[in-house]
Amino acid sequence: MWAVIEPLLPVRERPAGTPGRKPFDDRKALCGILFVLYTGIPWQWLPQELGFGCGMTCWRRLRDWYEVGVWQDLHEVLLAELRRTDRLDLERAVVDSTHLRALRGGPKTGRSPVDRGRPGSKHHLITDANGIPLAATVTGGNRNDVTQLEALVEAIPPIRGKRGKPRRRPKVVQADRGYDHDKYRKILHARGIRTQIARRGTAHGSGLGATRYVVEQTIALLHWFRRLRIRWERRADIHEAFLSLGCALICWRRLQKS
Repeated sequence: MWAVIEPLLPVRERPAGTPGRKPFDDRKALCGILFVLYTGIPWQWLPQELGFGCGMTCWRRLRDWYEVGVWQDLHEVLLAELRRTDRLDLERAVVDSTHLRALRGGPKTGRSPVDRGRPGSKHHLITDANGIPLAATVTGGNRNDVTQLEALVEAIPPIRGKRGKPRRRPKVVQADRGYDHDKYRKILHARGIRTQIARRGTAHGSGLGATRYVVEQTIALLHWFRRLRIRWERRADIHEAFLSLGCALICWRRLQKS
């Protein structure tokens, strides 16, 4: 994976003869970032004997690389490779969200209606028909799911990998009853996207669960990274960086399984 990430990293200009220590190795810093993402430990507890450097050094690299779009670029490169090898199915997309507790508060948090009013955030996710994450966003825990439907579809990047124009719109979007609102159906229909959204007040058994389970499976994979189970960061950009990196890692695993 380093061979894919390295060309995306910004180049540091360091004139010859510059005094002081050289910048810490990017590859070791990336290993430190991944260690925190997988284990969920605080930055200051990053073991020095691993050789990944200081926790704050890794934190700064995560922040700086997010600001210049490294994680988003990595996600798009992997999506293009998945499409090139015919592993991406954009005929159908599935959306869902999940709640997580935000212990330290901060931007993009809110009083959670499912956690006794404690501060919380939501991960909103859209995947292809195979459960490959296309885009993910973070909002406050009190935001209604349906309000993020349009934003999720818009967040899908232009996916290359095939001859012709990049693809960024699925033909059909599926969702559960939480996304039932005719206003947002009309918005997607105006863009040429059909919807399959369960109606509120109807009996269970719409049949969407037979195909919509893939997004719930991907959410479970994201929460397998312990740093994404609970939001520890007050800064929303740091948490979004972890979320974007987690989506890229899921795409990378799909490529490796093949």
